[in-house]
Amino acid sequence: MESVSVYIHIPFCTHRCGYCDFNTYAGLEALMPSYTQAVCQEILVLSTGNNQRLPIGTIYFGGGTPSLLTAADLEMILSYLNNYFQVDESIEISLEANPGTVSKTYLKQLNSLGVSRLSLGMQSSNDDELALLGRQHFYMDVLNAVEWSRAAGINNLSLDLIYGLPFQGLRSWMDNVEAALCLHPEHLSLYSLTIEENTPIYRKVKSGFFPEPDQDLVADMYEHASKRLVDAGYIQYEISNWCLGDQKGGMFTCKHNLQYWRNLPYLGLGAGAHGYINQQRTVNVSAPRVYINRLKNGMLNPEEEINFPRTPATLQIDPIDVDTEIGETMMMGLRLVIEGVSNYEFQRRFGISLWQCFGIQIDRLLGFGLLEWAGDGNETLRLTNKGRLLGNQVFMEFI
Repeated sequence: MESVSVYIHIPFCTHRCGYCDFNTYAGLEALMPSYTQAVCQEILVLSTGNNQRLPIGTIYFGGGTPSLLTAADLEMILSYLNNYFQVDESIEISLEANPGTVSKTYLKQLNSLGVSRLSLGMQSSNDDELALLGRQHFYMDVLNAVEWSRAAGINNLSLDLIYGLPFQGLRSWMDNVEAALCLHPEHLSLYSLTIEENTPIYRKVKSGFFPEPDQDLVADMYEHASKRLVDAGYIQYEISNWCLGDQKGGMFTCKHNLQYWRNLPYLGLGAGAHGYINQQRTVNVSAPRVYINRLKNGMLNPEEEINFPRTPATLQIDPIDVDTEIGETMMMGLRLVIEGVSNYEFQRRFGISLWQCFGIQIDRLLGFGLLEWAGDGNETLRLTNKGRLLGNQVFMEFI
């Protein structure tokens, strides 16, 4: 059976950032011990609902702020995964962390638990920009977190940066990129600020207190970072992600996220988590208290059957038909700017070639200079440099 990834959502934060519309909650840290037990119960339900031990290839703690969990909480979750699933010995275990929430001791504990990849939400090297975003850390916290991570033995470090902030000029963004490069991370994720409804930044933009994003400037920021990171020895393997190569000839890609981009199966555990397995999409209840109660009390309806991948936390489960799977495979796979979508793999998976399925769309996008054929035998379809800037327009052609 093909390897499955596990995403574990930790919805707790000490403070909700001004741009965030993720499923996160501030001030509920007292629920974390009960929440940990609920996640373990969900693991148990999933393992007993399946007739074989699922092989697990990657584990990812996302949020929220997973680094608010104690090392003991993380150890309990990992022990359940090891006990009830078939966990790969060389598994990548990633954990997102806010720089101001980690200590030397905590990072050493993470390393001893097998956390092999740390993703730090740096966002900016400018304290004024961090304050604008509502972040609860300073740049000095980033420097400390990186130094302590290295001392703890964590040798796969990723930094997140956000660009296109209100009042942010190109020079400030260039400084942020240089500051990140000086820390020598193995991986960098760069995201354009999205103004989401019902967030403080959205309200400030709509009221005129913050300016509307300048899309030309945002494009210039992306192009500068793309060139600068490549010049610094990083490989762009996805639209928003860059990594170094390792001494064995591999790359410090995020293997967990590759599972998403290749449209392969993953389990979503925790409040509000999404999963995709057995041609089904699952969505869990969002509120942490409801999630905890459902896992504690079991089925709400005694006559309801809990068939894998459904658990008592499941709010919605939808079958994914072949046409939807094909569209999602194209949309996600084209984000991989080197790997792209292989015609051979596509035909092996779906029994039809890319040309047979999307010949008209492919011809049109080739003509616009947004797609190209590459790889051995020119059988891989991928975005051009121009197409990376207009990715969303390309993706819409396939769904």
